[in-house]
Formats: sequence, structure tokens, C-alpha cells
Amino acid sequence: MNGGSSSEVATLAGGCFWCIEAIFLEVEGINAVIPGYTGGTTVDPTYQEVRTGDTGHAEAVQVTFDPPRIPYREILEVFFSVHDPTTLNRQGPDSGTQYRSAIFYHDERQRAIADSLIRDLNESHLWTQPIATQVVPLDRFYPAEDYHREYFSQHPEQAYCQMVVSPKVDKFRERWAKRLKARSAK
Repeated sequence: MNGGSSSEVATLAGGCFWCIEAIFLEVEGINAVIPGYTGGTTVDPTYQEVRTGDTGHAEAVQVTFDPPRIPYREILEVFFSVHDPTTLNRQGPDSGTQYRSAIFYHDERQRAIADSLIRDLNESHLWTQPIATQVVPLDRFYPAEDYHREYFSQHPEQAYCQMVVSPKVDKFRERWAKRLKARSAK
């Protein structure tokens, strides 16, 4: 939980943080999305260090949300629907531990919800392979450099954004239209 208010924080890694950030910025009930790094050993890592895969950190986002408007389980349902949770250390063209699928839980309630959803998704056979997403306690989250914030909306012409981020955002908008913020509905 987040200090006395009704807001809660989820920390998620699902490949490139530009994709995950762009999607969660459009979800109703989300107050803030911060790209960053977590799950590694290097103190105060930089993008240049994390992208090598040598720091142990994953590219991740911290999502601050209002549970009365969107519960944690639904945050995770969106997360699982916008990346491939069955691939180990890979999302599309991006490979390495820095692109792993992981849920960094903030408390035991979040861990239990994540474990329960993963069990339900595996039993549903939505994917042909079992979910490889790690469920691990959050140790420390390092916000990414400022130029990564709202990267997709700032650089829609960039090749990676056109080829990777944009199709994911479009697919998300179609599947989750009922959950889009009013300004995001197109």
C-alpha cells in the first residue's frame, strides 16, 4: 500500500518498459506509471548498464492505481494480456534477463493474488506453454532516466515504437476498450 491514501503500487516487468508504460498510462484508475529497473544487484543502475543484462535488473514499471476503481487482480490481467508470459527472458525481439516477465510484489496479499491468477491462467490453457513469470518480492525500484518517461507518446515515429510498441498498444485498446481513460478511447 502507499502511505495512508487509497492508492496502491504494482511493480511489473514484461519486456521493454516503453510498451508496458504506454499501455498502463491509458488504463482507467491508473494515477501514475514510472519506468525503471528492479530485481538486480547494481545500485542506482543506468539504462546503458541494464541493457547489457549484467546488472540482474529487469526493465519494469511502477503503476500507482486506485483499488476501488481497478483492483490489483485486474492490473495483473491487463499485464498478462499485453505480453507473452510463457517465454523465459524474452519478449519479441528483446532477449535477456532484463526483459524477463516478473511481478515484484509489495506485500503478501499481492503475492497471493499473483500466484492465484497464474494458477488460474495455467489451468485455463490460454497458452500452450506454462507461465514463466517470476513472482518475487520487491527489493528496490530505481526510476529510469527522465527521457524514458512517456517514451512512446514522445517518440511515435521512432522505428521500435512503430514496429513493437504501437501494435501492442493497438491490441490493448481493442481488447480493453471498456477500461480506457476517456482521453485514450479512439
